[in-house]
Order: sequence, then C-alpha cells, then structure tokens
Amino acid sequence: MPRNEAVAQMLDEIARMMEVLGEDSFRVNAHTRAARTVEGLSENIEDLAKDRASLLAVKGIGPKIADKIIEFCTHGTMAEHAELRAKVPAGVLALMQVPGVGPKTARALWKDGGIETIAQLEKAIADGSILKLPRMGEKTVEKIKASIAFAKTSSARLWLGRADAVAQRFVQRLQAHPAVARVVPAGSLRRGKETIGDIDILVALKKGHEKDAPKVIALFAETEGVSQVLAAGESKSSVRVALGHDTGRWKLEGTEGEADAGPSIQVDLRVLPLSSWGSGLQYFTGSKEHNVRLRERALKMGYTLSDWGLFPLDDDPTPPHTRGVQPVASATEEEIYAKLKLPYLPPELREDKGELDLTVTPRLIELADIKAELHAHTTASDGSMEIEELAHRAKERGFHTIAVTDHSRSSVQANGLSVDRLLQHIEDVHRAREVVRGITILAGSEVDIKSDGTLDYDDHILKKLDIVVASPHVALSQDPETATRRLLAAIRHPFVHILGHPTGRLINKRAGLSPDMSQLIAAAKECHTALEINAHWMRLDLRDAHVRAGVHVGCLFAIDCDVHQPSDYDNLRYGVMTARRGWMTPDLCVNTWSAKKLHEWLKSKRA
Repeated sequence: MPRNEAVAQMLDEIARMMEVLGEDSFRVNAHTRAARTVEGLSENIEDLAKDRASLLAVKGIGPKIADKIIEFCTHGTMAEHAELRAKVPAGVLALMQVPGVGPKTARALWKDGGIETIAQLEKAIADGSILKLPRMGEKTVEKIKASIAFAKTSSARLWLGRADAVAQRFVQRLQAHPAVARVVPAGSLRRGKETIGDIDILVALKKGHEKDAPKVIALFAETEGVSQVLAAGESKSSVRVALGHDTGRWKLEGTEGEADAGPSIQVDLRVLPLSSWGSGLQYFTGSKEHNVRLRERALKMGYTLSDWGLFPLDDDPTPPHTRGVQPVASATEEEIYAKLKLPYLPPELREDKGELDLTVTPRLIELADIKAELHAHTTASDGSMEIEELAHRAKERGFHTIAVTDHSRSSVQANGLSVDRLLQHIEDVHRAREVVRGITILAGSEVDIKSDGTLDYDDHILKKLDIVVASPHVALSQDPETATRRLLAAIRHPFVHILGHPTGRLINKRAGLSPDMSQLIAAAKECHTALEINAHWMRLDLRDAHVRAGVHVGCLFAIDCDVHQPSDYDNLRYGVMTARRGWMTPDLCVNTWSAKKLHEWLKSKRA
C-alpha cells in the first residue's frame, strides 16, 4: 500500500531528524515505533484515518501521532516534518544509513565538519580531514569507509521482501481483469533470490481473449506507484515504479535533488497465450545459466526450446511458432521438463548448481510444513505485542508452539531485560499459558553472544528458560578466526538451542561476520544445535549457500520470523524460499516437527 509507505516514511524521517537534533528519546522511539506499525498494517491507513478512534485503537499510535497521520492523509503533508526538514539537511539523513554513523556522529559530521552528504563524507575520509572531528578515531573511520565500499557493490538490487510487495501490487491489479487467466511474478523473484534487480510479471490471457492484451497492458501501466512508462507494445510493457523510503538501496551521489527523486525499480510485463504458459513461465523464471543448460539438453535430444514452447528441431532458422509448427510441450512447466526426461525442478533450484542431475523432484520444505515460531519479541523488549496477542497470532496460523524470546540485558537499544525483569517475564509467560489455550508458549530469550563468546546471562539463569536463541549483535566486524571461535562457543554451550542470525548481516547495508561456516556446521551437527535462517528479508541469515552446506551434512535448522509486530509473521515465506534454495528437506527444520518431537529436543539440551 503506497499510502502506508508514505506515512511510514514521514514518521521515520521525523524520528531520525529528531535524533540528529538531540531531542527527547521517548518522542524519537514513539515515532519509530509508529512508523513500523503503519508499515506493517494490512489495512489502508487512509481508511483508518477517517475515524480517529479507529486510528487510536492501533497499538503504537498515540493521540499526537494520530493527528499527524490524519493531517497527512487530509493534506498530504505533516507540518512537523516540514519544520524539521528546514533544520536538518536531507543528506544528513542519508549519512545515518551508513553503519557506524549514528545520530550523534551524524550531528558532529554536519555541525563540526560541514559534511551533509555521503559524497562529502567520502572526500573527508580520503583527505584525512575527518580525523580532526569529534568521535572520529582511525578505527571508526575505517569501519565507515568499509561500510560505504560495501554499499557501492551491493546497493543496485532491491531486497526480496520489498520487491515482492511491489510485484504483488501488480498481480492483484491484473488478476482482477476478466480476460486474465493467470498472473505471477517470474525471474529472480520467483526463484527467491535475496535481492532483485528488476521485476518480471507474466500474464496469460483466457482463450478467446487474446485481443484484450492492449487493455491489460494499459491497466499495468496505470498501477499505483508507476512513475514512468518506458515501453509499451502488443504483448509487453516496461515501467518504472517509485519505491518507499526503506529499500536497501543507497543514493551515494548525495545531492538533494537526487535524494528527493527517490529510488525506483523497473517492472516488465509479458502477456502470453495460455497455450504457451508453461514454456513462457520456465523461460522467464530463469536463471540464465539454468536455461542455457536446458536448451543445450533440448538440442541434443532434437528439440529447440523457447518461451513459445518445445519444438522439433529443423533446419529453418525462422522461429517455429511463427510458421505454425505445433510444440511438443508448452502448456505447463511440468510437461517441458518431462519431455526433456527431467523431473520437475522447483524454481528455487534453477541456478545450474547440480539440479539437472536430479532423477526425482526433491521434497523441499514448504510454507505449510512450519508449525512453530521460535524467535519472537514482545513489548517487554522491542516488540509491539503483548505475550497473549503474540500467542493468539501464532495460533491463528496453525502453530502448535510460540517461543517468547525477548532481548537480553546487553541489548540496551532494544530495551533488553535485566535479570530481575527476565525472571518476572518468565512468570508472565507462565500466566499467559493459562489464558491462551491450544498452543504452547515457551519462556525464552534471545541472548547476546558477547565479543568473547560468552553469553549475556549466567548459566543458572539460562537454565530457567525453555529455549535460548543465542545471537551476535555487536562486534560484527571481527576477523574470521575470532568470529569463528566466538560462535563455536555459543553453539557448544549446553543451554543454547538455536544460533540466531549467525553472521549478523543486513543485506545491502552490513556485511556482518565471516566465520568459517564449515566449522560452525560441523559443531552444530555434533551438538544438535539448530542454525537459524532469520526470515526477515533484511537478514535472510543464514544465506542459501550456507544452508546448502548444512543440508549436505544433515545439520539442524530453525526458520524463524524474529517477530516484532504482527506483519512479521508474513516474512516466513522468505525464510522458506531461502531454505528451498539451500535444498532443505522438512525433517531438518525443527519448526516442522510435531509438538512432542520439538519439546523433547528442547528438553534434551537441558539434560
């Protein structure tokens, strides 16, 4: 919902400008929380804004912020945002996207160094003048320099979750047209890659409705968010779509005009006849490497393969579909693969990494296999839901278990729990079990792994928890050898069940740790500790290559949403996509196990 994104962007920018100006942290946090809430709403914010009481009923939105939302939905502006923009240069907000540049550092760069853009920051690093500024030691500057370099190599592609949201906007619009039989995203999005360069949308028209293609193409170009029509033909079209504030892409040029223009992504439409749906879907899903291998196989078997179908090979260079030649397979992907004497290969596997050697379709993990969420936060730390709501939401999704794993004490920025607060929280979880029936609520914690590999709570405290997710949150630029020792210590700790987001990376923003994954995988298998695939599309950590290595040796995994707000449960599909790209079978994922098997495993770690 573009309007929701616009409101979230306004609130988020207000929070960041307040931070730079050193305003009250309570107000900053209130605006940040409200931005996340609005962004995660399934309802249209404009509909809620018509009734102030409905808006106030949304957790995380107080009276003053409600007034600002109503103001924006009515007039398209927020007065406070405009007032703050007059005080804070636009480029200073971009500075705060650089890991290592917090609000205090951004303020120092701006006020003391006259640095208002990332380009100016790079220049100050290059000529050494940045070292004369407050808070700028050599180690800090080196980290900032590395972060900018990392962003330059990774910011050209959009996060999977953001790209999926854009694609679904087009899918929902196009599938409502009476002439449309099928519509799906293809390309790297369908294959579940962690970042997306551009979006492909395929449409098949119902038989007898082929003449409606221009109407469907026009509808495509009129979709909300389209900023430019790049091309339009009889069966295809390309547009640019303006993106929201939080995309995973950086504008490194740093000029105000460029920042105002905002990032965008290209979306391509291809309209196919229903008879060529299978071949078109296979062709436009890719990958390029997979398709090359498939065409080579077809040629050896006496066929030619294109988006129009699989045709008998002949000497005529003219495309066979233009000559009225009938394909031997085209309607479904399954029949294309079958005719080439291959099992059906799921989209996530189509990367030319051994999938063409398979003799049967593998039983990969599916979304419906997941029966438990083992990493979730409540209002006790930095979540937006109380324990009971968190459990009810999990129960609605058919889960038999939900783990409450609020942050440990070292995560001050996430309102981590002191020992006394944790002990009280455990009691609160136990009371919630009596209220919410039909689902097991586990009392756990996401415990920080300190830089030396020790955990944030002592063993006698950890022992009181049903589940421990141990995660790295600090010192994420450690050298590989140190990072490996640190994470191995957590994996081998007798009270740790899951190693949470093991590298701590943020896609396109932070590289995170680079441990020796082969050692971590071997230790995890030996200790029966699960390695997490954090399903949030900014993390997807473990990444697919690590999953594939773990699957090869039979390591245990957990796929968790790291829930902070209700909409985070929807990220589960991205974690499952990543698992499928790693060839994971359901039995290796602890979230798929029955309640009995899962709880026995949890208790076995306590023995």
